[in-house]
Amino acid sequence: IEASAGFWNQDPSGYVGYKVQSEADKIDVNQNLGYGKKTKPIGRVKIDLPLFLPNIYFMATPMKFDGTGKKDVNFTFGGKTYSAQQTFYSEVKADHYDIALYYGVPFLKGLTKGVLNIEVGPNIRVLDLSLKVQQGSTTESKKLTVAIPMLYVGAQVQPTKFFKAEGEFRGISYNSSHYYDFIGRLKVYPYGPLFLAGGYRYEELKVKESDVDTKLKFKGPFVEAGFEF
Repeated sequence: IEASAGFWNQDPSGYVGYKVQSEADKIDVNQNLGYGKKTKPIGRVKIDLPLFLPNIYFMATPMKFDGTGKKDVNFTFGGKTYSAQQTFYSEVKADHYDIALYYGVPFLKGLTKGVLNIEVGPNIRVLDLSLKVQQGSTTESKKLTVAIPMLYVGAQVQPTKFFKAEGEFRGISYNSSHYYDFIGRLKVYPYGPLFLAGGYRYEELKVKESDVDTKLKFKGPFVEAGFEF
């Protein structure tokens, strides 16, 4: 069992749109919405099961941004028109929860005397996406909750019992949408099963369905503390 909790400093970029009719309806999250970096909690649990049962990996990633911004031209969101140069309030939420069922590459860990391990399996990501724009009495919002099948690939390199390097990939591409998630992590073990970790995470999400036309990127460093035994 491995469990950890920590914080991710999320740096957003990209655009959001709902019922987009022209390029002017795509709202830049930095220039128009004024979003900046925000630190949010993260958590994960890995459970290695015996015999031929697949191992399980849970991960929770809260993600929400809000603020006041403006656009230089009139634009529509959800078919409603918003005025240029007037401020408006917005919210973007993209909470997501992962569960992966994976196996290690057979005999690899034994052949490398525990130094190298590679994991592969299917991952389901439940994405809770919501968009909201409000200007005076004009307001529109869209919520989209979807379970996204993804491929999970993980790798661990542990040259000594005090240090481990890890990499993780989750991703899928279909039609005009894609979703990629890359994680790099360095762990140190100061005492027994306890570890401290730091790393970098990059996500890219492009959704073009249910009238939602959105492309978002989130990147930044994270820290964790946890245990494994």
